[in-house]
Amino acid sequence: MLAETPGVTDLSLTTNGVLLDRLAGPLVEAGLRRLNVSLDSLSHVRFAEITRRDALDRVLAGLAEAERHPQLRPIKVNCVAMRGFTEVEVPALAELARRKPYVVRFIEFMPLDADESWRGDDVLTGAEIRALIEERWPLEEIPAKPSSTARRFRFADGAGEIGFVNPVSEPFCSTCDRIRLTADGQLRTCLFSRREWDLKAPLRDGATDDELADIVERAVTAKWAGHSINQVHFIKPKRGMSQIGG
Repeated sequence: MLAETPGVTDLSLTTNGVLLDRLAGPLVEAGLRRLNVSLDSLSHVRFAEITRRDALDRVLAGLAEAERHPQLRPIKVNCVAMRGFTEVEVPALAELARRKPYVVRFIEFMPLDADESWRGDDVLTGAEIRALIEERWPLEEIPAKPSSTARRFRFADGAGEIGFVNPVSEPFCSTCDRIRLTADGQLRTCLFSRREWDLKAPLRDGATDDELADIVERAVTAKWAGHSINQVHFIKPKRGMSQIGG
């Protein structure tokens, strides 16, 4: 339980949503307060093509179940935007944000794919998606805290919110304050970092809190100024997103 875990004040989950119809309630009882559901298409055929399973109805049922729990706010629906695929999905996903209490966020395709097929030409930018939405529904930007990874917009008529995470076309490295701990105990100061800082081994060897804090401090001090995606010397990280976590 969240209330029984000293030092933990917030708990969020990123999921494909397939089991949410059964687990949303127990997760809320355990302390879950924010939810991110990955959903790239509202078409049954296209959903099955990308995920290799016919589970769109289960994901939508899971989202509906999550709605029943007011503690889960915001509920974010994340769509990874790819040129040649996402353009036709934009109207339906934008409309979803207008009729449901979800923040739909479009995330630019990043070079973190497991099959290492990423090309810059595959990136459908946030600006392009915004233009597609505004052909039908004007948007107004909402102020966000400086360290936010997303640019937030509301529909001008007040019916919902859209977000854009644009790490490729609009890098936000200069304001990024995030670090990430992988499931195997490696600290990463950037998603695209080629260096990891081992916390698992020191923990298992009985390191003190001060010793662990020193490792974290040294890692943050060495944090890159930027990820260099758009530069010729950029090298893709060895791990994909599914291995890093997120």
